[in-house]
Amino acid sequence: MIDAASDGEQLDLLWVYLQQEPLFWLTATLAAYAIGHGLQRVSGGTPLVNSVVIAILLLVCLLTLTGTSYATYFDGAQFVHFLLGPATVLLAVPLYRNRHRIRRLLIPMAIALFAGSITAILSAVVVAQLLGASHETLLSLAPKSATTPIAMGIAEEIGGLPSLTATLVIATGIIGAIVVAPLLAWLKVTDWAAWGFAAGVASHGLGAARAFQVNQIAGAFAGIGMGLNALLTAVLVPLLATWV
Repeated sequence: MIDAASDGEQLDLLWVYLQQEPLFWLTATLAAYAIGHGLQRVSGGTPLVNSVVIAILLLVCLLTLTGTSYATYFDGAQFVHFLLGPATVLLAVPLYRNRHRIRRLLIPMAIALFAGSITAILSAVVVAQLLGASHETLLSLAPKSATTPIAMGIAEEIGGLPSLTATLVIATGIIGAIVVAPLLAWLKVTDWAAWGFAAGVASHGLGAARAFQVNQIAGAFAGIGMGLNALLTAVLVPLLATWV
């Protein structure tokens, strides 16, 4: 009994030590994603087995079981959040490589971008308003189709909750990554540029990641759609916030 109690105390002390080490939560995040990615590969790449969703669920379970607050977790894993910025900037690479095709499609892309961005903002806000959502929630919801760091910045600027916006952005991306392929197949969209651009505008980084899994051209245009939609959302949402 004494040995068992001693072992339990040592485990408790070890856990307290690990919690205080920033690299522990960074390692846990990377390990959770690696498990999710492995399961997605085993499943044949089906969008229903989404590596990001699996990673989130694993981390939520770990935080719940250990009684760890999100603030403590974020202190250790914030390097991943920091990398969102450079990762977004790197989307300029496919933009440059496909510049000749983009020039030919400037007008159709501009129309699709404006229609997609306005629809993403207004549809979410109007439905939430009809369901009785609070003013703060509406402001947090408006930029949910932009990439996470930009959406959080917009939400903070207009009086929303950046943490709620981040959750909504992730949910939007996950849903988009799951439905984009069957939906566009059902709509008989066969042009990879249009396929990818729609995925990037509607579901930002996760949609772009899914597009790259399907086709390189689709992935390139998804990155373009994601970047341009983030820029347009940053302009439109503050303007529409006064109406909300």
